[in-house]
Amino acid sequence: MKQKKSSSLACILGYAGGYKKLTILGCILSALSAILGLVPYLCVWLVARSVLGTWPGLDGAGELGRWGWMAVWFAIGSILLYFAALMSTHIAAFRTARNIRYTAMAHVLKLPLGFFTGNQSGRLRKLIDDNAGLTEDLLAHKLPDLAATVVTPLAAIVMLFLFDWRMGLLCLLTMVLALLSMCLMMGGRNAGFFHRYQQEIERMSGEAVEYVRGIPVVKMFQQTVYSFKAFYTAIKDYSDLASQYAMSCRTGQTCFLTSVNGAFALLIPAALVIASGGNVRTALVNLIFYALFAPACGQMINRIMYMSEAVMEADEAVGRLDEILSQQPMQEPKLQKKPVNASVVFDHVTFTYPGAKRPALEDVSFSVRPGQVVALVGPSGGGKTTAASLIPRFWDADSGSVAVGGADVREMDSAALMGQVAFVFQDTRLFKESLLENIRAARPDASREEVLAAAYAAQCDDILAKLPQGLDTVVGAKGVYLSGGEQQRIALARAILKDAPIVVLDEATAFADPENEHQIQKAFEALTRRKTVLMIAHRLSTVQNADDIIVLSEGKIAEQGSHSALLRKNGIYAAMWADYQRSAKWKVGEEATV
Repeated sequence: MKQKKSSSLACILGYAGGYKKLTILGCILSALSAILGLVPYLCVWLVARSVLGTWPGLDGAGELGRWGWMAVWFAIGSILLYFAALMSTHIAAFRTARNIRYTAMAHVLKLPLGFFTGNQSGRLRKLIDDNAGLTEDLLAHKLPDLAATVVTPLAAIVMLFLFDWRMGLLCLLTMVLALLSMCLMMGGRNAGFFHRYQQEIERMSGEAVEYVRGIPVVKMFQQTVYSFKAFYTAIKDYSDLASQYAMSCRTGQTCFLTSVNGAFALLIPAALVIASGGNVRTALVNLIFYALFAPACGQMINRIMYMSEAVMEADEAVGRLDEILSQQPMQEPKLQKKPVNASVVFDHVTFTYPGAKRPALEDVSFSVRPGQVVALVGPSGGGKTTAASLIPRFWDADSGSVAVGGADVREMDSAALMGQVAFVFQDTRLFKESLLENIRAARPDASREEVLAAAYAAQCDDILAKLPQGLDTVVGAKGVYLSGGEQQRIALARAILKDAPIVVLDEATAFADPENEHQIQKAFEALTRRKTVLMIAHRLSTVQNADDIIVLSEGKIAEQGSHSALLRKNGIYAAMWADYQRSAKWKVGEEATV
């Protein structure tokens, strides 16, 4: 455990760069501040001895002023040193947290796109931002306090036995009992609590983001949070975990508080026993000192407890950040190949998702010639979207190869690959920016006129006409939102503006109503003209004119051919077409005839 803590701290300080020295300086100043903070207690003992030594008169207590001022100056010195320590560690902590966020984000940008399909944006934000914040708190506050916590108990133990070993032993006993109580709270079943706690926080954060995104649907159908079972379950599990931990700490926390605050109850009878067999004034002087110093010892134990929590937080933060930093980035080839045409070829491709037991694609081979339209259809889970995601390298094939323009995508520069292919997926994401910038994301150097031309080609005329600032309207601000079909048309405008020779369409009409679907189909014509097209669709009416139709089932090619040829085979595609025809003719209110 000690090795793990040391490695976590060393890992965090590794991000500090040149500010590591400032962190060390802050820890040294904090330790010196803690030692100076103990001197006023010695001055209190000296004052009490002077007063009680001359009682009832104070004529012989001429040193009171000197001891009093000494206590004041040492206390001020301790405060100033601690202030300087925190200034140093805060500056270093802010820079270190910035470096952690920068390093994590720079690494994330190098990861394959498939990493983001399996990780919720809320969870990623929590992993990077919140865990960087935990390390910031550790370096800014907890680490200098840790330096003080290590030094102070050693000096405190010396002071406990400086005047009366019996009273000192009683104070030490309460400190030991407090430490044992703290171990009781943090050990056993509770040892892994913080890890489970962070997991539940991340889960709840991720589900909260998904819930907020779905609020329009919740309001539309007059549902409540209970309709989002995943979010509700995450909240319930977090609540149960926190409650269980709180209840399991009852005994330990009670013993801890009793031990920390109970020294005075032991000191009074001890002082009476000591005074009955010796010098009453000396016993009283020592009682005053230990009665004041015992709470300070309790504060030391409190700081140790907070230190233990801080170190667990640091361990957890480093572990969570490693979840991202340990992900292998997408490998860029040293000798980069360039495409020679607009073809797409799958050559005996097999791919299995991480953690899955069976391949999502198994020995799949097909080709899309330049200018050809090829459709992927089949039952849900057949591997259609997986095949499309291998083209932009969301993932890399386990065996076989995916080639674009005659070049293996793994041997192409990622920017060149993305420039060769335009993608329109069913899950469209718009930035909280103007429509102009949302469309221009496909080609940042495009002029306003080019963006407008792409928007008109994507049949966005009615969208621009109804918005208050037209193309300059910020989406998602001041109640401006677009329907699923309208968002899809904006995504198509992006793809049109990009003007890539290869177009991949993945369920692009999945969320469109009939009116939007008609406009989307017209936009398709502008997008796919003289392009190589690979399209995925459940609505078979959109693929019947394709040059080639590939039926994927359970990760394998089950059938392949033109629409008419597949119907003649009377296989999977023919059954799907018959089902589609029946669903297209179905009307609300129709009753099944027997």
